[in-house]
Amino acid sequence: MNDTEELAHAVAEARAYVMWATDAGLCILKSDSSADNEELMRAPGNQPASKAEGHTVLVQESALHKDAAAPGKPGLPTLASVRAEMGECTRCKLHKCRNQIVFGVGSAQARLVFVGEAPGEDEDLSGEPFVGKAGQLLTKMIEAMGLSRDTVYICNTVKCRPPNNRNPEPDELESCEPFLKGQLKALQAEVIVTLGRFAAQALLRDQTPISRLRGIWREYEGVALMPTFHPAYLLRSPGEKAKVWGDLQEVMKKLGLRK
Repeated sequence: MNDTEELAHAVAEARAYVMWATDAGLCILKSDSSADNEELMRAPGNQPASKAEGHTVLVQESALHKDAAAPGKPGLPTLASVRAEMGECTRCKLHKCRNQIVFGVGSAQARLVFVGEAPGEDEDLSGEPFVGKAGQLLTKMIEAMGLSRDTVYICNTVKCRPPNNRNPEPDELESCEPFLKGQLKALQAEVIVTLGRFAAQALLRDQTPISRLRGIWREYEGVALMPTFHPAYLLRSPGEKAKVWGDLQEVMKKLGLRK
């Protein structure tokens, strides 16, 4: 990497951190959108920058995506086949009060998957996971890593909204588990990030509190798994954002997204 590329890389990482830290209240710096820095972000060897809420975000798509042309492993499901098998699911009582199934969103070639708990009201209306206030914060978390929502995959442990946003019940988690497992098998991601207690405990079969689970690498069926706090919790406890940023940095290192 030449001097120009190293400088551009350093600027990109600094901007990503400032974006996250400013939201976390950890610093008061603002992103510089000058023409000189815009040109620097487009230095040779870098991907084009994308704009998000006044910040410049380096989208490391070439580093994050698997080869889309690579053949899939024989016997593995596809996201489409998992969704087709799910149909208009009535396997648990959650179907009685949903507007629509919230299956998942993102790249079928993603190396990184985020798994949350359950859809909320906004998600139930839109059919897309993590689009409410917690979802907006998750988007900022992803962008602080230098990525974008369409380069990762996002889903929940259950695909229908529980009434009044209550926690999923054991029978509901059990009914939806085959579809979550199918999604993860189809994706063959390198890293899973679980968001909050329910997602971590559902995949790890571990009742340890999330405060003790987070930040420690675990494994799910051969895939590296990083538990961290749910964005909804961070909205209530913004002082915990620094811990999550540390978790995300570990994920970035695991994927080779930063030196």
